This record gives sequence, C-alpha cells and structure tokens, in this order.
Amino acid sequence: MRDELWVAEVGEGNARWLATESRTARLASEYRPRDLGGGRIEYGHHALDAARELGEEEDGYLTDDADGLRVWIGEDAFELEQTR
Repeated sequence: MRDELWVAEVGEGNARWLATESRTARLASEYRPRDLGGGRIEYGHHALDAARELGEEEDGYLTDDADGLRVWIGEDAFELEQTR
C-alpha cells in the first residue's frame, strides 16, 4: 500500500509544528508529514514509517493499537484516518 494517505485533525499550531519543527520534518520530503492547512496533517507511507521510529518521549510519535492509528503531541492523541 505504497500510495496510502492518512490525515488527522491536530489543530493549526500542531500541524505547522509537525511539518516544520518535528524530528521527521528534517528528513527528505517523502518522509515528512505535510501540513494541509486548517489544522490537518497528512502522512504518506514513508512519513508513517519515519514517525514510527520516534520514541514515546518525542512529540509526533505514532501508536497503532485497538484504539486505531494515532499521532501524539504531548498528552494528546489525534486519530489518523486513511483517505486513500
């Protein structure tokens, strides 16, 4: 599923931070989350893989469990929904 896209509503400040300041934001473009505007963030296949490498202590890490695929910023979790 290399062409999958996942989107979460995280708020404008969080989306901007994930896309420009997080550890994965410093990687090549295909490994970065993308700020869609309106407080939404998008992850492609490679961006999901990069975010899965983050530790729990880092904002932007992902969990994928019975509660679904979620991106964490501080104590807040935001559900990612597959759009493609």
